[in-house]
Amino acid sequence: MNIWVRRFTSVAAVFGLTVFCSAADRATEAVRASPTTPIYVAANQDTGFPTPNAITLYLAQGTQLTYQNTISTGGFGIQGGFFGTQRISSVPNRLATCLYASDAYSDDVASISLQNQQLVGTFSGSRNDDGSTNGIGLAVNSNYLYASFTASQTIGTFALQQGCALTFLGDISAVGLQGGSVTGMAVNGNILVVAYGDGSIQSFSVTGGIPVSNNDLQNSTGFSGGSVGSTGGSLPSGVDLTQDGRFAIFGDISSTTTLEVSNLTAGKLARTTVYTVGTRVDAGTVRLSPDESLVYTTNSESGTVTAAFFNPSTGKITTGCVSPPLQGFNGRPWYGSVVARDTTGTGNVLYVAEFGRDYLEINHGPASAIGILTITSNGTSCTLTESVSSPVLLTYPGMLSIGVFPPRAF
Repeated sequence: MNIWVRRFTSVAAVFGLTVFCSAADRATEAVRASPTTPIYVAANQDTGFPTPNAITLYLAQGTQLTYQNTISTGGFGIQGGFFGTQRISSVPNRLATCLYASDAYSDDVASISLQNQQLVGTFSGSRNDDGSTNGIGLAVNSNYLYASFTASQTIGTFALQQGCALTFLGDISAVGLQGGSVTGMAVNGNILVVAYGDGSIQSFSVTGGIPVSNNDLQNSTGFSGGSVGSTGGSLPSGVDLTQDGRFAIFGDISSTTTLEVSNLTAGKLARTTVYTVGTRVDAGTVRLSPDESLVYTTNSESGTVTAAFFNPSTGKITTGCVSPPLQGFNGRPWYGSVVARDTTGTGNVLYVAEFGRDYLEINHGPASAIGILTITSNGTSCTLTESVSSPVLLTYPGMLSIGVFPPRAF
């Protein structure tokens, strides 16, 4: 099974935000959104040279997505990349007004004003930073943006500035035990966690901004095979962190729906516990619901989406529900990121990045789409249902990442 998509299509963008206010304001505003606040869904076209890359912006109302704008990133994409690489990220604060999108061919990060819906500028790391093989992933906290460059196997650090500007501070080497590049990356407070897509995982302290290894580079239990429900050979690809920073949840490329959880209370990754929550193939991207009751993951090679129950107190995962194959699945949409519409509860509506759809193939390869599902849960059982509004068909191929604003509170 492939954990990446080759360059014949395109991946999706990066959505991030920054705001300068007190910690108390951030905590309050992150969980309190005005009823009139518009909800936007952003997709990175990741279109490659000679076609400039752009972000497509949609207004979300109920289960409907209405086209709003296409905003140039000022660079070029690569039309391919890792499934678990989140090219859309956001500061967990509804007052943030900046979008950040990676241009993997141009090796830069584009900054876009959400308020004005205009490009602010593009920002590059060092001359060595190169994301041209499988993309540039982004993760953002209150002060810094982290960019994982897959070709150079580096992580660059940018300081967030007023007016949506970025200042490059430096980069570090980041290579997995089997030579892999960062596929998935998440930051919470002072810890940054990555998955390398080769079976290994690692965490870094970001107290001083630039990541410093916690000396915990290790193969996951699912990769080495030796825990609950694991047959070995699973490859952690996507990662998410709990709101309190106690647990890291990895989504694996695997022959079953496999998730792994590591305890971070010691300030570094503990050996992962493996949970097999279904028979669908792959769990390459992973996202917690706003209330942390569910873990959402996409099953790329089965065409489905899985929701598993999560206990944020213990870190344990139990089987939840799985959607039917999404419309148009015939063995090749391949799914990227999954994100929730709302910032409270289960998130209520899910959006799925659909990389390619064979039945839309014309002269320029398979087009991409945004799948839309509703989620219901009573805490012990759940259902995932594709909306009649799904899918929203896109005119460009290969979108792999989408983001929602206002963002989740962590």
